[in-house]
Amino acid sequence: MKVKRYLALALAAALCLASCLALAGCGKKGPSDGSGESEPTAINWEGEDRYATLGRYVMEVAHVQSEDNPRHISLLQFKQDVENATCGHVQVVIQANGELGTEDELFQKTMAGSIQGMRGGLFPYTPRLMMFTLPFLTQTRAQITALFDSDLAQQVCQEAGEQTGTVVLSLCDAGGYRQISNSVRPVHTPEDVRGLRLRTNGMSSSAMTLEALGAETVSIPYANLYTALASGVADGQDNPWINSKEQKFYEVQPYFTELNLQVHPDAFFVNADWFNSLPQEFQDILRRCAADMADYNDEIIEATNQAAKEEMAAMDGVEVYTPTDDEMAAFRAAVEPVYQEYVAQGICTAEELEQILEIVK
Repeated sequence: MKVKRYLALALAAALCLASCLALAGCGKKGPSDGSGESEPTAINWEGEDRYATLGRYVMEVAHVQSEDNPRHISLLQFKQDVENATCGHVQVVIQANGELGTEDELFQKTMAGSIQGMRGGLFPYTPRLMMFTLPFLTQTRAQITALFDSDLAQQVCQEAGEQTGTVVLSLCDAGGYRQISNSVRPVHTPEDVRGLRLRTNGMSSSAMTLEALGAETVSIPYANLYTALASGVADGQDNPWINSKEQKFYEVQPYFTELNLQVHPDAFFVNADWFNSLPQEFQDILRRCAADMADYNDEIIEATNQAAKEEMAAMDGVEVYTPTDDEMAAFRAAVEPVYQEYVAQGICTAEELEQILEIVK
């Protein structure tokens, strides 16, 4: 199943490239080989170079995920689209697997200009982006898209950029809806969560949500999570389906509940000084290609999470439960105080909370 899925994604990427070539009219180049490191190369264009007088630029973009993660796959599309649309005048170099450092270190390098961009969720630097992580805020992909494409999201991204010396070129889904798993008992209602010791990722919004449901929380790094679950340091965790499958949490977590608890935004940060030094034509191209990349990223996430859920649900010893409408209503009621806590902590204003709720309608 995994091989077939990625063959389908590769075909989709090839179709996107063919479309870009047809629109750009700038010739062609070969796609990246898909490795974690994409080196700048000389590009010979077969057609007219409409940007011959605009200079050449290298854009190094880094992230911490693997080469088969939607973040990397969608960045490969961004690279192809940008290089074709600019006739090779902007070459994109992608560094994957955290080769250049942790997300915090990559963000520091982007702000300093030693690399031109990075993707990830840097909430310590951009805390107001957490307003989009409100529990049970959305339940469909259309609602997520409406939220991330909204004027409010653009405003928050602009604020984040001004505060950090960056430009946020796009906002997309970091990994899909987060689902709860545990090793103690099936979870059908908030009462079933009460007393479970659940891992959090260090985000205050995550801890607030799980504690509102009655869980005890413990912060554990993602790299140590499987061991912590296997040893009983934590009874359970919340992650997207694809993460739970790839990390084999199902080996030590028999009970999964499809709650669509939260979605975490994945922002594309680019150094503002570098971006503003580009000709206006190239700035417009980067913005357009980043928007296309975000759409492609979310399509991949939707497909891979659904496939991962189905694969785990078919495994012996794994129970995947989807709550009824009444049970979901009880979960939403339990986390209502979290919404007011977001306002109290300044993550969003009361007026912005009203905007958010109106957008997702």
